Amino acid sequence: MQYLFVPFSLYKAIKNTHRNPVNRILHLIGIPIYATGIMLILDYFFGQHTNPINGIALWSIAICLFLTGHKIEGNLRAMTLIIIFKYLKSRKVILANHQDHFDRNLSMEP
Repeated sequence: MQYLFVPFSLYKAIKNTHRNPVNRILHLIGIPIYATGIMLILDYFFGQHTNPINGIALWSIAICLFLTGHKIEGNLRAMTLIIIFKYLKSRKVILANHQDHFDRNLSMEP
């Protein structure tokens, strides 16, 4: 089975989808809010007596900031999950191609 391999650079994808200064500022504001929200949610499950609703609210606000930034830049489809999916998919092609090559070499052995 042949695969067409197109190299996918996660760094280049992120760099190319965050060129607008407003998008970058919204991401810089949203990242600590996002992290704080996740920490509040996790702390609740680790028994730290935090309110998970506050964590969910902060996390949602951060996501809205990210979406707004990408909407302003005009690349709403370039969200992190899509980029990660493309990256993992390209890795899967590499692994599948490697496995296919390995299988062919085994079948050639005497």
